[in-house]
Amino acid sequence: MSLNPRLVKESFSVVEPVAEKATAYFYGRLFAENPHLRGMFPPAMDVQRDRLFSALTRIVWSLDSPDGLAGYLGQLGRDHRKYGVVAEHYTAVGNALLATIRRFAADVWNDEIEAAWVAAYTAAANLMIESAESDAGVSPAWWLAEVVDHEQRHRDIAVITLRPTQRLPYTPGQYVNVQTARWPRVWRTFSIANAPRQDNTIRLHVRSVPGGWVSTALIRHTRVGDTLMVGPPMGTMAPCERSVRDVLCVAGGTGLAPLKAIVESIIASGRRPNIHLLYGARSAGELYDLPDLIRMESSFPWLRVLPVVSDQPSYEGMRGHLPEVAQRFRSWAEHDVYVCGPTSMVNETVRRLQIDGVPLARIHRDIIQGER
Repeated sequence: MSLNPRLVKESFSVVEPVAEKATAYFYGRLFAENPHLRGMFPPAMDVQRDRLFSALTRIVWSLDSPDGLAGYLGQLGRDHRKYGVVAEHYTAVGNALLATIRRFAADVWNDEIEAAWVAAYTAAANLMIESAESDAGVSPAWWLAEVVDHEQRHRDIAVITLRPTQRLPYTPGQYVNVQTARWPRVWRTFSIANAPRQDNTIRLHVRSVPGGWVSTALIRHTRVGDTLMVGPPMGTMAPCERSVRDVLCVAGGTGLAPLKAIVESIIASGRRPNIHLLYGARSAGELYDLPDLIRMESSFPWLRVLPVVSDQPSYEGMRGHLPEVAQRFRSWAEHDVYVCGPTSMVNETVRRLQIDGVPLARIHRDIIQGER
């Protein structure tokens, strides 16, 4: 059975406009046919629904890029170990997914499209299963991590340092899912804000969001000495180790976290590119990590930190929204670029950089998901 990305994409484009209904139908079908699986999921399913469709969208539109897709599916397979997912669960999910696509793409559905979806899902599931099984022999499904420091940097922002009980291998720019004892089975995503250290500690930059169970628990109710659960590192926004180009980093809010890790790793590598870090927030008080960035800047002459404030007219430094500030500051056409922050900021920054001549292949992006 050969893959046919065109048929999968064409039929999926019919489902995308009704994503919310389709995702609700998928989970209803999955739990109706497999009620024992409900206990593997969090009590509230809103974030889970968003994550499912986001992952499905990425997989479908990456079917023509098998190498990149294989890496992403491998990470997903390893990550799903923390939920207790095993090989037979993929059959139940596949049946519910196929029923969902068939229902919401009914106007175009035929046997050829069904065969294309079966082939695509089978290939994706096999990659995830193989990755999980190979990982099981060398890494835990999750790591226990002690909170060794908790700094309240702003009313709604904390910087938390964790020490996993086992070595946590990761690359700068990656993120992990975190679970607190207060909310079992509820995992939320946070970027690691430092390059790997000899003492195995990792730092998380956490912003509390309205209704955010995990972020609020981490900021308001977590103390030094508490234990958290940490999933395997994910993400591909790693620094270009062999690149000799200068670097631009554009960080909105806690989107600073992975970019700070990348800057640290560049400094530690011994390379000496010029690095511009545009660090934006709505108010000066929300530039929660500026003192530490200034210390980094003072010890590495090739780093220039540029704080940007958007919504505080009295601010005496650089004011404006990050995408337009990055565009008007200078040309970045010969730079490697890293962008992280809210969706609208990331998308607009990437759009403007492309207009100004930065090739998309040199723009590495990450979007703050959920409660990162």
